[in-house]
Amino acid sequence: MTLDSFPTHHYSYYNITSHSLSSPAVTLTPPPSLPQKPRWARMDSGPATTTAVPLGHKDKLVVIMGATGAGKSRLSIDLATHFPSCFEIINSDKMQVYKGLDITTNKIPVPDRLGVPHHLLGQFDPLDGELTPAEFRQLAGQAVSAITSRRKVPMLVGGSNSLIHALLVDRFEPGVDVFQDCAAISSELRYNCCFLWVDASLTVLADYLSKRVDEMLDSGMLEELAEFCEPEDDDLAIRTGLRKAIGVPEFSRFFKKYPPICESQKARPDDPVRRGAYKEAVRAIKDNTCQLAKTQIAKILRLRVAGGWDLQRLDATEAFRAVVTSEDDDGKRWSEIWQKQVVEASVKIVKRFLEQE
Repeated sequence: MTLDSFPTHHYSYYNITSHSLSSPAVTLTPPPSLPQKPRWARMDSGPATTTAVPLGHKDKLVVIMGATGAGKSRLSIDLATHFPSCFEIINSDKMQVYKGLDITTNKIPVPDRLGVPHHLLGQFDPLDGELTPAEFRQLAGQAVSAITSRRKVPMLVGGSNSLIHALLVDRFEPGVDVFQDCAAISSELRYNCCFLWVDASLTVLADYLSKRVDEMLDSGMLEELAEFCEPEDDDLAIRTGLRKAIGVPEFSRFFKKYPPICESQKARPDDPVRRGAYKEAVRAIKDNTCQLAKTQIAKILRLRVAGGWDLQRLDATEAFRAVVTSEDDDGKRWSEIWQKQVVEASVKIVKRFLEQE
């Protein structure tokens, strides 16, 4: 099966999380008179904050949620092309806000972006510091305002539920982790939201995620990590910002034993120890990706149950089962299932939402 035949979150039309800007995005470059440090580092995250809106009015916002690999980005493009010139997308993946590691973090290449404007994607230098949920709230809020000023509807897409929560709640407390059992989750939101939750059986999704990792490695992920990782990196450096991306810690350990060289870092047939270390790193990436999916699903359920968020669940299990079991390399069967069971249902939900006063 080719990479373009199933919904990898990072290459084909089927999983899209980044776009060239056919409309102007929010400008985040610091003025020359200010110190040259990242804009978000100068923001006052402060205590609990509120954002005033005109009485009786809240801007509309479509939110696509789901575990890693569940098809959020594919659905965002399906909807954006079904409702042409209606949507602009705001990225809510905490790794994809940074520049670099496009394969490892599953950013979509420019040719597959289909002209849908994206914001806060690949925009920040990871060397400038780590973007916090409070800072994301301010920047994404600016993007929402800019999009609505163009009479378009923002679409928030990504799997980082801490960022989603930070942007959407009316009252946000930066120091509180609402995903801990003792913390309350607010049902009062800043925006008029339409929530789409793309879900799938965890067993089927795990099989797909394993397949996706293999495809990413075949597409240059290892070479990308070899350029990014420094063998002398200590554990503390690995756990900040973009270095938290799955693939970086796992292969940093591999590169400490086998420093990157000009040729491919894949295990050589004549070096069983090196080959074993490579397989161990790949296995760790797959295991950690599946664990991330479990954690994300648990957070989504908490928002739905404890927060009372009205999440419309879309079951993509059969589509992903077709991906991992079908021998049809053109992906026709999975695409037909996806269209019928996920896209058509989503279009109906979004259409009703857009037509509401």
